[in-house]
Amino acid sequence: MGGMRVAFQASLLGLDEELGLGPLGGSVRRTHLAHGAWIDLRPGWLSGADTLFERLAAVVPWQAERRRMYDRFVDVPRLLRFYGEDEPLPDPILDDARRALDAHYGAELGEPFRTVGLCFYRDGRDSVAWHGDTIGRGGAEDTMVAIVSVGDPRPLLLRPRGGGPSIRHELGHGDLIVMGGSCQRTWEHAIPKTARPAGPRISVQFRPRGVR
Repeated sequence: MGGMRVAFQASLLGLDEELGLGPLGGSVRRTHLAHGAWIDLRPGWLSGADTLFERLAAVVPWQAERRRMYDRFVDVPRLLRFYGEDEPLPDPILDDARRALDAHYGAELGEPFRTVGLCFYRDGRDSVAWHGDTIGRGGAEDTMVAIVSVGDPRPLLLRPRGGGPSIRHELGHGDLIVMGGSCQRTWEHAIPKTARPAGPRISVQFRPRGVR
């Protein structure tokens, strides 16, 4: 499946801003959660985010997938594209973002971010259910997953694994969230469906080797 054409309402400044990355450092706000988990937030880290949204929507070879659920196959309610360690990324700013994340988190993480996954939420009907990135090492080890969101904001919910009150963050237009510590195995996150008008959003996930 090739690039997508979608009805996207750019923000007033998003297409006029030059595409680039702001500083991390002291601009990142960390929240410690239960069970050794934490999240970092850096709103608006990527300037010109609407330009990047339009580029990615057009050039990424988006894939629609079907997965087995009980006794039948169902459509995955979002489009996907995964870039392995040796694959060139679809836009140079993603290489810049990965280098900046490595510079900021490398000492704490102890390794670089290696892979990049992209999810395209076309409208409010697209979603991802409660889950942690526990395929591979994330199910047994502390790790980090960094997500940059472009396009219209959608709520990312987090809750303790096994249930409990959820935490909500509206992410879009270049916002960065990093889930670290034990977050992938002791907490879950989701992008819920919504009946309210919701424009398209692309999330870009940076992960270390062996974490999915």
